Amino acid sequence: MAKVLIPTPLRQFTGRQDAVIMAGATVGEVLNALTAQYPDLRKQIFNDEGRVRSFVNVYLNDEDIRYLSKDATAAQDGDTISLVPSIAGGSALAGPPEEMALSKHEILRYSRHLIIPEVGIDGQQKLKSAKVLLVGAGGLGAPLGLYLAAAGIGRIGIVDFDVVDFTNLQRQVIHSTPDVGRKKLDSAAEKMHAINPHVDIAKHETALTSENALDILKDYDIVVDGTDNFPTRYLVNDACVLLAKPNVYGSIFRFEGQATVFACQGGPCYRCLYPEPPPPGLVPSCAEGGVLGILPGTIGLIQATETVKLILGIGEPLVGRLLLYDALGMRFRELKLRKNPECPVCGEHRTITRLIDYHQFCGVPKTPETKVTESEIDVTEVKARLDRGDHFVLIDVREPHEYKICHIPAARLIPLGEVPKRLNELDPNGDIVIHCKSGGRSAKACGILRQAGFEHVRNMKGGILAWADKVDPSVPKY
Repeated sequence: MAKVLIPTPLRQFTGRQDAVIMAGATVGEVLNALTAQYPDLRKQIFNDEGRVRSFVNVYLNDEDIRYLSKDATAAQDGDTISLVPSIAGGSALAGPPEEMALSKHEILRYSRHLIIPEVGIDGQQKLKSAKVLLVGAGGLGAPLGLYLAAAGIGRIGIVDFDVVDFTNLQRQVIHSTPDVGRKKLDSAAEKMHAINPHVDIAKHETALTSENALDILKDYDIVVDGTDNFPTRYLVNDACVLLAKPNVYGSIFRFEGQATVFACQGGPCYRCLYPEPPPPGLVPSCAEGGVLGILPGTIGLIQATETVKLILGIGEPLVGRLLLYDALGMRFRELKLRKNPECPVCGEHRTITRLIDYHQFCGVPKTPETKVTESEIDVTEVKARLDRGDHFVLIDVREPHEYKICHIPAARLIPLGEVPKRLNELDPNGDIVIHCKSGGRSAKACGILRQAGFEHVRNMKGGILAWADKVDPSVPKY
């Protein structure tokens, strides 16, 4: 009997269980038993040919067995099988730093560094000469910006084009209430300069794209990934590999986080871990699934620590090691990462030698569709139909805890994960409108119903957030 650890994104298919005990002589038999008991989980783990999907990693007792045969890998009593799906350098590596003398004021400021033998004057000069790029000034970028500025990194670049929103303040501690509506770049730079006026901050007010990424990244020693979407993650990874820049990676979801260092010292890259992205909509974003506000602080500080270690050339970096953090269990686990010799961007026979269209690669449209399509319905039309007493069913596919925050009284709650099992509750010939928070999950629910033969199904465009904007301002937004 082996224990299978179920990550948060897949627990909706196992009745919210985080671990299950399964019998099987091999890893393949255990996974087959698991998906036999939880059929909805099978398509999340296996493709149509019965092979483990490329965006799901399988570990046996913390050993990566992706490139081993699951059917030939024995599973012993007491073994632990982990499913890990994808979740949205420096001077010592890039050559000796230019001489950066410390002023009297800097010596006083960094005195607690200077009396550490592993840092000292030489190490602080390395930090002062280093150039680090932060991709994103949000949840992960907030602690990164504050602590790297405090540490005395000489030049910190920030790539961001967003503005501060009230929903950011629960976790993005570099911003404050008066900053709502300001550019995150300006807000972050102001706080970082307040901590350390000696730091040079370069603001890149743009979305990182295939057209500008190489030009922006080339002037920095280390890139720190604080992004929240798959197209940008793959873009940052590929650009770092092509430019030979270390990529300090972090990701967060609800109560769990991951951190490692990619594209460094011959170690693996992000594509070695996840050759392909999950299908759009499979992995919820933080906006859909939520995140504990403290979590990005923990993961961001780990990224900041790895960045400083790389610059100083001390300690053991997280190269070839994936650190997993479970805030609820207050546990850290470490999994070994293998460099994939067949990796298309860092492997022995590379097929990706330039940046590609990452939105197309991830199946995500570059810009959201603004026009209401035939498969959609505007919130104002839904309100008019309700007022007229038209006969149709309005379904809310959010989670029960979201429904408690706010809901449309006429809506019937059927969480997305329960839709396939509750089709018998709906009339295949009936007029059905589906909504969620902003439209993504409801679009997926519409697809499920259409595949099951429901012909009159439409997605309420913009979800309950659009309802709050256009129909009922008293509905709270979250």
